[in-house]
Amino acid sequence: MTKTDPLQEHAENFDEQIRQRLLDARSAGQIAEMLKALADPTRVRILGLLSHEPVCVMNLCLALEMSQPAISHHLRILRHNRIVQTRKEGKHVFYALADEHIQTLYRQILEHSQHS
Repeated sequence: MTKTDPLQEHAENFDEQIRQRLLDARSAGQIAEMLKALADPTRVRILGLLSHEPVCVMNLCLALEMSQPAISHHLRILRHNRIVQTRKEGKHVFYALADEHIQTLYRQILEHSQHS
């Protein structure tokens, strides 16, 4: 009796539309990088503050009780991933969420995490 490979057997009936719906590797990589940038509690807390209004770096340092270099490190990662944007006013640099997509993403993740 010949043993058939279940994957081979299933492949005969594979719906190619499933493969067409597959996210391309480049887009998947970009999304994974963005999610990695968000996978840090300090950066999530920064997003929480910025979800209300733009905040200057010094106020972020005071609110989070962290040094300016430490906050700048986190902000650099968020900025690199286009999650936050900057605006300079005199000597102060203000950070804000990059756009409404990020605001919505943050709100939905927060609601999901609080939903039991």
